[in-house]
Amino acid sequence: MTAPLRIALAQFDFPVGDVARNAERITEYIAQARDEYGADVVLFPELAISGYPPEDLLLRPRFLADCESALRQIAATTTGITAVVGWPETAGSVVYNAASVLRDGHVEQTYRKRELPNYAVFDERRYFDVDPNGETCVFQVKDVTLGLIICEDLWFPEPLADTARAGASVVLIPNASPYDRDKHAQRDALLAERCRDTGQALAYLNVVGGQDALVFDGSSVVADGDGTVHPAAAAFTDQWLVVDYDDATRKFRPVQWVDDGDESREALAWRAIVRGLRDYCGKNGFQKVWLGLSGGIDSALVLAMAVDALGADHVTAVRLPSRYTAGLSNDLAAEQCRALGVKLEAISIEAPFKGFLEALAPMFGDLPVDVTEENLQSRSRGVILMALANKFHGLLLTTGNKSEYAVGYATIYGDMCGGYAPIKDLYKTEVFDLARWRNTVGGAPVIPPEVINRPPSAELRENQKDQDSLPPYDVLDAILFRYVDQEQSRDEIVAAGFDANVVDRMLRLVRISEWKRHQAAPGPKISRRAFGRERRYPITNKYSS
Repeated sequence: MTAPLRIALAQFDFPVGDVARNAERITEYIAQARDEYGADVVLFPELAISGYPPEDLLLRPRFLADCESALRQIAATTTGITAVVGWPETAGSVVYNAASVLRDGHVEQTYRKRELPNYAVFDERRYFDVDPNGETCVFQVKDVTLGLIICEDLWFPEPLADTARAGASVVLIPNASPYDRDKHAQRDALLAERCRDTGQALAYLNVVGGQDALVFDGSSVVADGDGTVHPAAAAFTDQWLVVDYDDATRKFRPVQWVDDGDESREALAWRAIVRGLRDYCGKNGFQKVWLGLSGGIDSALVLAMAVDALGADHVTAVRLPSRYTAGLSNDLAAEQCRALGVKLEAISIEAPFKGFLEALAPMFGDLPVDVTEENLQSRSRGVILMALANKFHGLLLTTGNKSEYAVGYATIYGDMCGGYAPIKDLYKTEVFDLARWRNTVGGAPVIPPEVINRPPSAELRENQKDQDSLPPYDVLDAILFRYVDQEQSRDEIVAAGFDANVVDRMLRLVRISEWKRHQAAPGPKISRRAFGRERRYPITNKYSS
């Protein structure tokens, strides 16, 4: 009986631009896959040497040269195992998204990605070329013929079909596919379809980790030649995945494979945001975070996420009461900090707010009080929080949600101050859902139930409620989801049963708030249309349908 082919999948984080350290780790991992796991083949994610996405680093010749040098160094140490490593390959004046087969101390062959995504968060056609020859990559290990394609190639039938015609029975697919809460089912259905079409088994490896506004979930998976898709690996988790492949049956047998215990939408969204926050801080040198804690649902959720991401000792919350802050808000903020073990500071904004009013009084004169004074309160808080983050060397987290950012219900240079926006891609209704979910796991509730149950308020005037200015959040979010995420027109939304006047008012707010969103802090993308690099509308824009 022929021994199975053992394949190791390196589901790890390879930070963008950390070329030398990525190369060191890849070299170490190759040896570990060979010596500890007895692997015959080890696969690394797409562009593992450079990290993904390297963006305009790819326009720097020295960066490309460093990546090539790193690949040669890795290849020179690769013996007793076959490694597949992703990197940006320079060929004359063009650059390819490539993956090379390394064996016996040299680069045996290199595959160039054939299908370049240029939608949503992807800009690969800005940086990479497609090889007009489109050569297929197949190679043998232990009498098994393997094929190699990269990420987007899977979504088109030709690249995989070409490897089948070249004799590959199992195909390796390195990926750098960002998390999107609706992606897994679509991907698994595609894998099953491709296996049934070609009879090939597929080993799909995805990178893991946060990169600015993107979060990569890993969730790697293998599929047998008959279309059976095995359970995905645990999301947002760095781990070795090891399988044995039987060429006679074209089936995989897991040797080391940890899958998810909870794949609910809330569990994955929580872990995506926590991983994104942890990696953003770690990769940018922040050991501490600060946030304003109002006693409301948004800041309460961000506080719980920050503690999960960094630990209570690395989080400081600040109460910033004004003349309009309810006593209950202060009490709930203190209650949550006690429950989580977070240090809570308190600084009244009354003095700076009063100072601004006095300074502006000669020009404001007898003009009536309006939103200007409300924004001054928010900006007083922003100045204080930024000062604390500066003085004590921390990252200020901003606590705005997708609903607020969509309609501009946030103060630029006020509550939008901060370096990272953890819940930027969560609608308000999703904020509530996630808060309720988090209180069901890990013992005692981490968000006071009263915070979840009380009506949302910015507390910038007497007895203010969000729904004084906005429709109920279930209505608002339903409209926004159709307009932003599903890109429906105004007429389609009205035809779905929403009040035309409400729709017109909310869509106008979305359009005129674009300038605020262009200045907003980055935050983790978890939907198919996150504000930022995925949804890029012009600020100056007369289109209204």
